[in-house]
Amino acid sequence: MSTIAFIGLGNMGGPMAANLVKSGHEVLGVDLVAELREAAQAGGVKIAASAAEAAAQADVVVTMLPAGRHVLGVWGELTPKAGALWIDSSTIDVDSARKAHKLAQDKGALSIDAPVSGGVGGAKAGTLTFMCGGSEAAFAAAKPVLERMGKRIVHCGAAGAGQAAKICNNMILGATMIATCEAFVLGEKLGLSHQALYDVASTSSGQSWSLSSYCPVPGPVPASPANNGYKPGFAAALMLKDLKLAQEAALASGANTPLGAAAAQLYALFNAGGGAGADFSGIIEFLRGRG
Repeated sequence: MSTIAFIGLGNMGGPMAANLVKSGHEVLGVDLVAELREAAQAGGVKIAASAAEAAAQADVVVTMLPAGRHVLGVWGELTPKAGALWIDSSTIDVDSARKAHKLAQDKGALSIDAPVSGGVGGAKAGTLTFMCGGSEAAFAAAKPVLERMGKRIVHCGAAGAGQAAKICNNMILGATMIATCEAFVLGEKLGLSHQALYDVASTSSGQSWSLSSYCPVPGPVPASPANNGYKPGFAAALMLKDLKLAQEAALASGANTPLGAAAAQLYALFNAGGGAGADFSGIIEFLRGRG
């Protein structure tokens, strides 16, 4: 099994690194936060002193970081082993993703942008979806590694295409969640029970993932965050980040995305009102006028 450097051991990166360990890889972990390093170490990750030290020993480098500037900063510091593969699973802007690919190319490393969908639960269960951008050769090299952390690995196209797919997907998710929440708020006003509306919409033309898998009211879908006080899953702050990235891309490309823009504005208000740490489905409380 190959040696993998994993840089960024947070809510997503920590479980992903642990799954690589479980599959037999030696994983060298790096994070600035001591508690995250300790948690990863308990899961079998060996802690390296720095990203540069870990990358120098690794056949594969995986980064899971907050923003494009962090990815570019880290990749700029790394010196790859001969034939190394660099995978970025952060969700970042398309332009930064393409710059990261250029950095890797200039240093002689294969590279792929591979943001994920599936949330913390998917990271722990190893059922993430990876949306990949990069060359055919890089994708072929990355796929066996990504399969240790996810169940669906999709090659979306050239450099940056994975990030493009991620922000388009999450713009759909943000907008459909708001529409789903609005329907339940309206149903409450009209005297419909949550279960009745769910039973109709989930088997009719109103069906969506936001409804059937992540229903924003308690009861119909027991595993949804609505049944656990809207503890995330996928935090509203992260949804806002992705919606902003989508709007930046829409502006740069000239795409018309009025519903995406409205979703970004509503999530900005929800975050500003104290909802940033709640699950993104908790925006139903904001729509009810409760915060």
